[in-house]
Amino acid sequence: MNKSSLFHQFVSFTAAIHQVTHDLTQNVTDANITPLQYKILEYIKVSQPVTPTEISDCQHMSLPNTSRELRKLQERQLIEKFNDTGDRRKQYVRLSNEGEKMMDEAFACIEDRFSQLIQHASPQDLKEIQHALTILEQKVFQQKV
Repeated sequence: MNKSSLFHQFVSFTAAIHQVTHDLTQNVTDANITPLQYKILEYIKVSQPVTPTEISDCQHMSLPNTSRELRKLQERQLIEKFNDTGDRRKQYVRLSNEGEKMMDEAFACIEDRFSQLIQHASPQDLKEIQHALTILEQKVFQQKV
């Protein structure tokens, strides 16, 4: 296969991922948070505990902007900060109980929307989708499955 063609297919695929992600996550919380704050909470939910620097890198934000958004989320009691027991200079962030509850509700809404997307997929289609996601995670996104 032509690697350039594969690259263009991958770019198209990632653009589609962004659009589907936007559609699936739009208005999933009624907590009156910004889309950026939602993305931060989502990242924390799937990766916690995380450092502010990890959040900053993942969200392509400056550390001062990340700190400001984290402060707002902490004021709303959606996250908690805590220090590393081995290195007191290192700080981590995790969801608070209220943040966990909100994100569990958001993920339930997203799961319902996802179920609608795949409602006409056959059992074989679902196996193939799962296999394709596993391959992408292992070979492209380098996630451990």
